[in-house]
Amino acid sequence: MKRRLRPLTGSSEWVEFDGTVTCRAIWNGTAEVEEFKVDSPEKNRFIQGLALRLYNPKTPQWSIHWANSKNGAIDPAPQVGRVTDGRGEFYGQDTLEGRAIHVRFVWTNTTPAAPHLEQSFSADGGKTWAVNWITEQTKVDAASGRPR
Repeated sequence: MKRRLRPLTGSSEWVEFDGTVTCRAIWNGTAEVEEFKVDSPEKNRFIQGLALRLYNPKTPQWSIHWANSKNGAIDPAPQVGRVTDGRGEFYGQDTLEGRAIHVRFVWTNTTPAAPHLEQSFSADGGKTWAVNWITEQTKVDAASGRPR
């Protein structure tokens, strides 16, 4: 995984780290809970998070709700979108250093054993995007601990 140190500033400085994501499907696959744990070399920071993904068959879209252990609360606005042909795009809004921004998650390689995620921020209403988080994941069999 890697994260841009100062997003939306033009900085090209990234920090890389390793972590573990544990996912569990529930409700016959229409919901998923993810536990996220990483050790960040930046300021010796340990990041723990929880994602709750919910499928709405009426829309048909997924919403991704995020909680970070540092504040113990679910973010007020989820990312909403869908997966089509192995590519997932999810959009939402957040704040960065007190200013409103748009957020986009793009998942690729969603069906093989190595999903890829890029999170991007936009300060201009989604006209331009700056990638600020990248993960290269490897799916591991829970019983053996080996890649699938």
